[in-house]
Amino acid sequence: MRLLWSLPKAVPALLRHFMAYVELAGEDLERNQRNLAARLLATAILLVCIFFVVLSGCLLVIALTWDTPHRVTAVLWMGSVFLMVAVIAALYRSQVVGTHPRLLENVRREWEQDRVIVDRLLSPDER
Repeated sequence: MRLLWSLPKAVPALLRHFMAYVELAGEDLERNQRNLAARLLATAILLVCIFFVVLSGCLLVIALTWDTPHRVTAVLWMGSVFLMVAVIAALYRSQVVGTHPRLLENVRREWEQDRVIVDRLLSPDER
């Protein structure tokens, strides 16, 4: 019975909380979008620069060993180094992905706090 009497009083508060959640979600999404765009741009620039540095290094090694019997060995060593770097990068990425904050983290945290209050408002107990 208490639930029916408290429902009209709780609806405006619940609507305000819902709008606050929508606002928090919008802020979280906007912040995540800005962070993602900045990370993608920085990563793209870094990858292009690294590509050209590695390409230049490989060309230098091949040019220095071209007329020697070690040219095939030099190419095999370069391939082995690239494979090791790729494995290390994959392991590092798997650890970094696990520590990334979840999407809409602020909304989840606020909901956990407010859920206790909503449960108390809607509980059948008369305290």
